[in-house]
Amino acid sequence: MRVIILGSGGREHTLAYKISESPKLQKLYTLPGNPGTKNFGSNIAININDHEKIISFCLENKIDLVVIGPEKPLVDGLTDKLVQLGIKVFGPSKEAARIEGEKSFAKELMKRKNVPTADFEVFHKEDYTKALSYLEKINYPIVLKADGIAAGKGVIIAGDFKHAKETVNDIFEKSVFGSAGDKLVIEDFMTGQEASIFAITDGSDLVLLPAAQDHKRIFDGDKGKNTGGMGAYAPTPFVTKEDLEEINEIIIKPTLNGMIENGSPFIGCLYCGLMMTKSGPKVVEFNCRFGDPESQVVLPLLKGDFLDLLYSAACGKINKEAVKYNGGVSVSVVAAAGGYPDKYEKGKEIFGLEQFVNSKDVIVFHAGTKEIDGKIVTDGGRVLNVTSICEENNLSKAKTIAYDAIHKINFDGMQYRNDISDKAITRK
Repeated sequence: MRVIILGSGGREHTLAYKISESPKLQKLYTLPGNPGTKNFGSNIAININDHEKIISFCLENKIDLVVIGPEKPLVDGLTDKLVQLGIKVFGPSKEAARIEGEKSFAKELMKRKNVPTADFEVFHKEDYTKALSYLEKINYPIVLKADGIAAGKGVIIAGDFKHAKETVNDIFEKSVFGSAGDKLVIEDFMTGQEASIFAITDGSDLVLLPAAQDHKRIFDGDKGKNTGGMGAYAPTPFVTKEDLEEINEIIIKPTLNGMIENGSPFIGCLYCGLMMTKSGPKVVEFNCRFGDPESQVVLPLLKGDFLDLLYSAACGKINKEAVKYNGGVSVSVVAAAGGYPDKYEKGKEIFGLEQFVNSKDVIVFHAGTKEIDGKIVTDGGRVLNVTSICEENNLSKAKTIAYDAIHKINFDGMQYRNDISDKAITRK
């Protein structure tokens, strides 16, 4: 099978690593890829937003499956264009990708299908005065979300009216999130343990992968600004087998049915960001693709043929026996650039990576790197995902392995959290 992975981050490196294990794989291309993905196939310097070049490459190279990593090509409708040409795609249509591309669409869908989520109100840019009037009457804290895609940074938790008003000004008046902030979702603040679950689906049937827990804040103890994710671990003990069954019945199945009723079946990876509240699991958000950095801890825990899982889903009849959880545990720590998630510099040489080339219990996934004159340098805010893979279900051991590894890697300004997985390790 000839396969393309679209993207250049840690998620795409992880997809390449896992897909490359399949005996069905003939040739793997990553567009544009990174220094990590080139170890599993060929990197092709085509921009993920250049749909015409991507389509031409698929046709010229007789591609059997395209796996789309990031959300933007999905929201922009690349799947539709490829499918019209008879090319199989793992990733939803433009209409189905609205579940991530428009938070208000997802919230209205959940409301219609009685999927548990936080109560909410939606305001348009021209509703500025109405939004402030609403914010004066409610209880705090409150969550404000830019409706569109904002690179994982469009969610603000306001503890009082003053902060909420400043946020509305930033989004509506200063357009800090551009057109993604033309609509604003204001919803109740939920408490509990967060969890991320991937549902691999052909539109109706599905396979649930082990639940992970992401760490969004920049500093230890969940302090500081939201980021795209500073680390993750899987599986999380905050989601039991019984919880998974409940989540499937009250959240995932109704959502997939709602998409079918909407005339846009969801085919691909439905990412379910959940809050495990005292009254049960509730949806924080849906994404239309694999999570990052959750992929880096979930996919290494799968045994079987991952490519077959994705291809069968794309073909409309998912092979539910293609992969199984291997019983282990994984911890991934993000090495980020100094200054991230605000302004940061690129081009810092990375040292120590060669120590993990043949490691059995550590994989360093490249998230924001590039190669210049044989040297690997930083090229993004989140630079590396230093990931441990522990065959026994021992989270403390997996954490130790991950942090022993990250201590051997360095670049100028490198920062990382020291408490990834501690919520689970120290739980009562």
